[in-house]
Amino acid sequence: MSSARVVITGLGAISPLGLTAEEMWAGLSAGRCGIGRIKAFDPTGFPCELAGEAPPHRVQDHVPKTSRKAVKLMCRDIELAVIAAREAVVSSGLITKAIDPENISIDPTRTAINMGTGMISCDMVELAPAVAASVTDGTFDLRKWGKDGLELITPLWLLKYLPNMLACHIGILHDIQGPSNTITCAEASAHLAIGEAAEVIARGDGDVALAGAAEAKVNFIMMVRQCLLERAASGCNDAPETACRPFDADATGSVFGEGAGVVVLEELEHAKARNATIWAEVAGIGQSHSINRPYEKMEPDGAGIRIAVEKAMDDAEIGPEDLDLVIPHGTGIPCDDLAESRALEAALGSAARTVPVWPTKSMLSTTGAASGALDVVAAARAMAEGLIPAARNYSKAADGCHLNVVTEPRKGPIRHVLCCSYTYGGQTAALVLKAHDKGATQ
Repeated sequence: MSSARVVITGLGAISPLGLTAEEMWAGLSAGRCGIGRIKAFDPTGFPCELAGEAPPHRVQDHVPKTSRKAVKLMCRDIELAVIAAREAVVSSGLITKAIDPENISIDPTRTAINMGTGMISCDMVELAPAVAASVTDGTFDLRKWGKDGLELITPLWLLKYLPNMLACHIGILHDIQGPSNTITCAEASAHLAIGEAAEVIARGDGDVALAGAAEAKVNFIMMVRQCLLERAASGCNDAPETACRPFDADATGSVFGEGAGVVVLEELEHAKARNATIWAEVAGIGQSHSINRPYEKMEPDGAGIRIAVEKAMDDAEIGPEDLDLVIPHGTGIPCDDLAESRALEAALGSAARTVPVWPTKSMLSTTGAASGALDVVAAARAMAEGLIPAARNYSKAADGCHLNVVTEPRKGPIRHVLCCSYTYGGQTAALVLKAHDKGATQ
């Protein structure tokens, strides 16, 4: 990082382990698993009938009464993002229009928002009648779709599913008038969004930023796609708590889910001036792209991940020996886990076998774009608590994986944390978080 220093002063999360960042951290610390049989639809007949679903909630309870009509234009992804964003703002101690319009403590024009999102899946219930009305002799008829089908879809339907609507809804609710951006790079989206938001502050274009990502992957069509790509865990429907096994010899695939994570980023002096709680500092940012010819799998050597990790460490001006924790992407898909392991070994050298590695998806599931944001929230809490929880479902290393996956909780100071992510489209990203030294002068 260059120019102004950027710190994290607020945390928000909704995940399969709870409706708040606190509940998620408590679940991770206790080794609980948020994966179970899918409730959103009947998954009977799917190779994988499991998912990580957020607990029941009402988004109406998380928006001002004056804005509740907007809920009608929120898909599941937007709802999750709005809930996490509100918690992040409240936890930061900042006051926005959505919190208390009479006592706003931010400068809306100096407040930015960067949100990541994935492939927002449409609700089948909304489209089914229109599709059914567009069939002629058992075949979908495009002319009939234009004449009869579209008449059954509300004109505002598209506004529920545009990827930039996460940032738009949050921005409108909290009256954010500064730079706004949306990153749509699947699982790498959150780290990229947080990194870009940090740069907005570092270059002086804002004092505060909301950044993170959300995605709801518990959707019929999305699950069909992942099963057809053979990325979903198999043979585990009767044992959901052991289904996702990152870097483990018995891993069979990923379990998909939903969630959202949002952090409040703030210029250091701005945060200190109001005596804010500082969870961590964004010290390094790295990103890359290295696509494999069969795009649904990572490159065997994980070149893109290695480059992103090396860039993030260079940006943070640290070496592998300075890392106290790595939170990898770790999906439980054997070939991808092996690629990530090779990438980390190449980037970290001998330190890869000693630095504690804590994969979280065995408990949180693969929440798409939200994954990286949830990991950043978990990293900030781990640093604050001086605790690395034990990894779940890791008993024997997969062949070729030589990472130091933690199997017992570890207590002690955590100075630097590396978080990394990748997509099966080739995008990669990494962040280095640094513990804030209250006594530091520069």
